Amino acid sequence: MAGDLRVTSSVTLREEELQWRFSRSSGPGGQSVNTTDSRAELSVDLAATPALSEHQRARVLEALAGRLVDGRLTVSASEHRSQLRNREAAAERLAQVLREALAPPPPKRRPTKPSRGAQRRRVEAKTRRSQTKALRRRPPD
Repeated sequence: MAGDLRVTSSVTLREEELQWRFSRSSGPGGQSVNTTDSRAELSVDLAATPALSEHQRARVLEALAGRLVDGRLTVSASEHRSQLRNREAAAERLAQVLREALAPPPPKRRPTKPSRGAQRRRVEAKTRRSQTKALRRRPPD
């Protein structure tokens, strides 16, 4: 699981930039549950990485502002029982988060108004519904 982490075709994080931490995972795990450090945490300093251009860095820092601690993004994985599988899951999760942050924003919505036919159908449906409910009422004395 060692090596560079490819995020997109133009962004690859070097192995030296990635920082791993391992700890004991919670939940079931059999006899080795209290001795194996299978939970994996992967972090990268997005504010200082040379893998991102200035434009990409600004976009990522803005998009992930709520998840960063001192410019560092950290993801963890503990769903698997083996450390290797958790390392793979954490690396894929980090790449996915960065891919979503690097994606350009969606195009602005162009406001439109309902067509005349849609407005007419809406009013007719409201009238029909009103008549249905009026029939349920008690007749006036």
